[in-house]
Amino acid sequence: MKIYHEELSDVQRYLDNNKDVALEEKKPIYNGIIQAVRRYKQLDANTRMIEIGTGTGWFVLLCLLDGLNCRGLEISPQLIQRAKEVGAKYNLKPEIDLGNLEETNLGKEQYDVAICSNVFEHVELWREGLAKVAESLKPGGLLFFESTNKFSFTSGEYSKFPLYGFYGWLPDQLRYRLRMAVHGDDIMKLGIDFNQFRSSVLRREFKRLGFRKILDRVELADPSTISTDFRRFVVRWSRRLPPIKAAALTFSDVTRFICLK
Repeated sequence: MKIYHEELSDVQRYLDNNKDVALEEKKPIYNGIIQAVRRYKQLDANTRMIEIGTGTGWFVLLCLLDGLNCRGLEISPQLIQRAKEVGAKYNLKPEIDLGNLEETNLGKEQYDVAICSNVFEHVELWREGLAKVAESLKPGGLLFFESTNKFSFTSGEYSKFPLYGFYGWLPDQLRYRLRMAVHGDDIMKLGIDFNQFRSSVLRREFKRLGFRKILDRVELADPSTISTDFRRFVVRWSRRLPPIKAAALTFSDVTRFICLK
């Protein structure tokens, strides 16, 4: 993927849809990620963190408010500018580098934690990008990964598709043509979901990259925080019976992993 300095329709649409979202509104999502990470990694001001794909910068900014050290990498100059504008309202200066993950040198063994939340579906050469993230982590480093799930019955990428839960099930080329027809050809420059993932494929890739411990969504679930009896039932039996776990991961709304190097 290339870096585009001109205005792109999907970036502008994202900015317009989020222009009234206050930083505080992102706090529950931020807390969920931080709490998940803290179960396996101590976080303090000395912990070096990086977020891949910062969007409007809310995660990096909330880290700064919490006294945590997090820098970012973002491919869109417009989104970086918005992050700086939001940060200025709180007297914060986020450190966000402009770059394409597939080509950016993140360094070797530089970071303790890498956050990749809802970004890798948009990374065209995702295996190359993931290898760069893995290489950038120190021994014992942690990767928080969350992205699409191909066979989910709901879609966070494009909810206006009829029977939108099956949007991710479409072949890649059909998805691309659909989105170009609706949003214009420049959706392919930035914004398209190049990838709809499957947990089994991701687990194999994490293992190939040398992560010593790979925890999927079922293994990460904390029954005490699950709000419905049905979800608690699914988690409980998924941990006992592999076929139920396979089905739960196949049809989950997202893929989510914590991997330890």
